[in-house]
Amino acid sequence: MPDTSQPDNIPESPPQGNNPAATEAKQTIASPPVKAPPLPKKKDTEMITSAWEGALPTFLKERFGDQILQFAKYQEQDFLVAGIDATYGILETLRDDQAFDYLVDLTAVHWPEKEQQFEIIWILYSFQKNIRIRVKAEIAEGAKAPSVTSLYSAANWLEREVYDMFGIEFENHPDLKRILLPDEWEGFPLRKEHGLIQQDEQWVRENLKIESAQ
Repeated sequence: MPDTSQPDNIPESPPQGNNPAATEAKQTIASPPVKAPPLPKKKDTEMITSAWEGALPTFLKERFGDQILQFAKYQEQDFLVAGIDATYGILETLRDDQAFDYLVDLTAVHWPEKEQQFEIIWILYSFQKNIRIRVKAEIAEGAKAPSVTSLYSAANWLEREVYDMFGIEFENHPDLKRILLPDEWEGFPLRKEHGLIQQDEQWVRENLKIESAQ
């Protein structure tokens, strides 16, 4: 009869309950998830400014008086806030008398909670003085801003873009129409009235053959 007994030199397997690796694995699986650190608090978004003083603010104050509401600096950037009806004259004076001969940009911001919902910003640069300044003005829904295409040719496309994105109209613009979106597009994408996926769903569905949320 063959010998079926185990050889004496084969070690016995330790009981499963005493396996250190298995025990550690179980402990790892059973450990509660590590909590993510709390998100930092949002910083205060209030724009802290200081007074903008000097020869240029003094010159403009003498010329336009209370039509300019504020001269201020933010992050070492000089800007003034004016009534919308005064902006054409201010920009013309800055170009002709102060050598601000380059319109760097023209843009807008939408503040739906304000009575005058929109803020228009003209950014000017003087090559002669190597100075950049901003002119800002608030405007109500439905009101028109003065076109400055007669002062700066670059304003043509910039004003069309502001119209396209915000719906702000510029009086006396030579060809005010959309520049980025199709003519039949409904709405103005940079207004804060709705999110990106709610942008003219019908046009997206008909022309791109997709739902706007895709």
